[in-house]
Amino acid sequence: MRQQNNARTSRSTVSSWRRALQEYGWGLIFLLPAIAVFCVFLWTPIAKGIFYSFMNVDFVRGNSFVGLANYREIFASSVLAKSVLNTLYYMLLCVLIGFWVPSIVSIAISELRWFKGTMRLVVYLPNIVPAVVLYGMWQWLYDPLGPANQIVSWFGGHQIMWLTDKSMAMISIVIAETWQSFGTAALIYLAGIVSIPKDLYEAAEMDGAGVMQRIRYITIPSIRHLYVLLFILQLIGTSQGFLTHMALTGGGPNNTTLTYMYQIINEAFTNLNYGRASAMGVLMFIVLATLSIVMYSIQGRSKQA
Repeated sequence: MRQQNNARTSRSTVSSWRRALQEYGWGLIFLLPAIAVFCVFLWTPIAKGIFYSFMNVDFVRGNSFVGLANYREIFASSVLAKSVLNTLYYMLLCVLIGFWVPSIVSIAISELRWFKGTMRLVVYLPNIVPAVVLYGMWQWLYDPLGPANQIVSWFGGHQIMWLTDKSMAMISIVIAETWQSFGTAALIYLAGIVSIPKDLYEAAEMDGAGVMQRIRYITIPSIRHLYVLLFILQLIGTSQGFLTHMALTGGGPNNTTLTYMYQIINEAFTNLNYGRASAMGVLMFIVLATLSIVMYSIQGRSKQA
């Protein structure tokens, strides 16, 4: 009896596998190239990075296992501690200065009666300009004799060393990055605003609500879930920032704008210490994975709400 039951169970399992293959087989076949690309260019480098974080990488004499030595060096290094503090400061400035710009711009565009399409294009233009052109433009703007100081002088201010003053260098970078990257977030906010039912605005106007009242009681509450998600996304993005720092200040003055990601680049390609760079990358991977989990959990809750 038991053998008959086992035979029936095995037959039902085989038949269920056949039905699954018939239903999803072609889909799995089409997914194979994407899975192969992910394995070669994403998952394999991650696995090798974790492996190298426990090694002293030497491409001439061969690699040697050092255990947790790379991690101990990371936590004992004052430069790396400085880069972590700089990164946290940079993330804070990006939230205080740049996080609110896209939402304010998108709300302003949504309230326009004419030229909405033109303004969307204008807002997104900095995102399509090549980075080399943007960095050259900002170096010209921040030059001691450049337009930024000319504007300051019109208001009676003194010359500011935007990129060489320790107190202004990181702020200057955040201003530049806010201008050249807020367009994407602004379009996301605009998409959320467009999805708000027009009946709410029409009813508010009939009740005599003004522009500020519509924004306060209809627009902002309707897109509050986007604020949370884009806040998490900005934290993830800014924690990996290094390109603008490298292009405008080179991490200076005196490591004031040296971020954690920039230090990883220095360890790997300047100091040629691939083991320590891999260990730093693993630590960043853990932090970003945690932030991603938080983001997806928040996204799931917003969908259920």
